[in-house]
Amino acid sequence: MSQFTHFDDAGASRMVDVGAKPVTRRQARASGLVRMAPATLRAICDRETAKGDVREVARLAGIMAAKRTGDLIPLCHPLALDSVRLELTPQGNDGLLIEATAEITAKTGVEMEALTAVSVAALTVYDMCKSMDRGMTIERIQLESKSGGASGDFARSGEPSQKSE
Repeated sequence: MSQFTHFDDAGASRMVDVGAKPVTRRQARASGLVRMAPATLRAICDRETAKGDVREVARLAGIMAAKRTGDLIPLCHPLALDSVRLELTPQGNDGLLIEATAEITAKTGVEMEALTAVSVAALTVYDMCKSMDRGMTIERIQLESKSGGASGDFARSGEPSQKSE
């Protein structure tokens, strides 16, 4: 079981010791897509939902969630993030693409923070619009890219993989 970094040789859970790792600049970008009825997307874009500006509330929820990732994900290090940015962009007539970028200068990466930001922003969109459209789906939450750290850089081919052609 020792090949898994979150378990010791006896199989007990543990937080990875990052004490000896060098401090480097790290960035991660994640994305996800909320599919909905065209009328729901129009209401979001026109800021005509009963609960207010869906994109701005979801953006704030995503930023707040990224800052709390260490409280939500077991064994995830709590991090003092340098920056978190979210973009919510209409895709076609039935999708809202959510992209989050998290940055830090630290001993550990920010992939989980970017993924958490996207996830909570998507859930916020659903929560704010469920009275209009219970058929919404949250799709393809994924890491798009990361840089920094010992494992090197990663970029999903065809970035960003979910944008319309």
